[in-house]
Amino acid sequence: MKDKSTGIHVKPHLSMMTAEQVELVHKYSLEILSHTGIRVDSDTARDIFARSEAVSIQGNIVKIQSELVDFAIKVAPSSVEIFDTAAMPAFILGEGQGDDTHFGIGVTNTEFQEIDNDAVVKFRRKHSRLSARLGDLLTNFDMVSTIGIPSDVPAAGIDLYNCLDIYANTSKPQVALISEEGNIRRVFDLLEHLHGDISERPFIIPYFNPITPLVLNAATSDKIIASIKRGLPFMYSNYSMYGATTPATEAGTLCLLNAELLAGLVFSQLVKEGSPVILGSLPAAFNMRSMGSYYTSSSYLMNLACAEMMKHYSLPHCGSSGSGNAWGADLIASGELWLNHLSSILGKVGCAPFVGGNFDSMAFSPSMVVLSDHVISKARQFAKGFSLDRGSANLEDIHSVSHGGNYLTSESTLASMSDLSVNKDIWPSLKLDSWREKSMPGADKLLRERSSELFEKARLLSEEGTEIINKGEEYIASLLK
Repeated sequence: MKDKSTGIHVKPHLSMMTAEQVELVHKYSLEILSHTGIRVDSDTARDIFARSEAVSIQGNIVKIQSELVDFAIKVAPSSVEIFDTAAMPAFILGEGQGDDTHFGIGVTNTEFQEIDNDAVVKFRRKHSRLSARLGDLLTNFDMVSTIGIPSDVPAAGIDLYNCLDIYANTSKPQVALISEEGNIRRVFDLLEHLHGDISERPFIIPYFNPITPLVLNAATSDKIIASIKRGLPFMYSNYSMYGATTPATEAGTLCLLNAELLAGLVFSQLVKEGSPVILGSLPAAFNMRSMGSYYTSSSYLMNLACAEMMKHYSLPHCGSSGSGNAWGADLIASGELWLNHLSSILGKVGCAPFVGGNFDSMAFSPSMVVLSDHVISKARQFAKGFSLDRGSANLEDIHSVSHGGNYLTSESTLASMSDLSVNKDIWPSLKLDSWREKSMPGADKLLRERSSELFEKARLLSEEGTEIINKGEEYIASLLK
């Protein structure tokens, strides 16, 4: 009799919604777009929407009918291939979404947390360079995003210097958050000056936000047009604070955010049919006492639900990353990182590009990045599951060892030694006596030591980018005259 277990692989999955529930979210989102519509601030953007007969425009309010949404979903690429700076394939978003989540560090922090004591200082250019190198060193990160807002450069040059410092210090794909409206074309020009063609095998992914609720602002629509003209994929992601900028209910927030993403998708496909777009949301809560945002269990649920909507549409997805309101690489951070990273990997999240921020993503922490790298590694191992074929069941070993024996020297045990070993990079496996002999170190102490070791390595490696930095600085100086 044939063994029916042959080839079976046991793998954990996390699903949020049934097919009927997904269709309901889509139906409500279409109702928002056709009845309430979105506010479009740019004359140019409204003219682009007016190309379709499935759009009605009253003043600056654009209402979109379902047939145009269906068209945009159909013609938008279902996957986007991203490359590194050496033009080698890095990863694909959309294809196989839900099999893996691609993580990145960064997100426009204004402060920097020192490794040794978590002291907060103003973010500077050197922090961008060293942090980019750190992200380049850590194998569980697939991209480096804009990390902070340096305080030691003129405001007009922040986007340019950020782009330069990250490009010079990582070969990984880069997510660029461009703050100044007029800078996006100059950022593209700078990259082409340093790199050459940036569109054929794109390593740079611009990242844009609409204004929630239901506003496509002029700066965002202009940046979308500029990116499409350069032939670049881009991330279009909305940020919400439920109870403030979106409804207090999870369902209301999900439907409103989904409607905004569909509106951005429609706009991009009207600019140019077939434009590659990566869609996603950063759902957060609003704290009326602190007047700030924070992630909650509901935030992570909506993150997963958004990913499932994009999976349903066969569109590439980007989601939230676990940066939050921790005070450092502490117990608060550990809980948030584990909840975000594990649920993202088990769910349908395509990428999570913004790891490393504390205090509502105000302070970038290298120790958080090192801790997150560890968590991602463990979460990925968990998500792999295990094989259930006859060889993996070790039936021969079981028959051989029989009753009361052990498997210490069996072939399967010896072959699995590396897999059975614990992570030795940060925390060794210590028995009680060994821990006492080492003066009872705290886990945070060893994390800081590992972070310091990696950051010193990043500092030495950053010197290799001096030639690129000099070339870029000369070019930026000519632009800022």
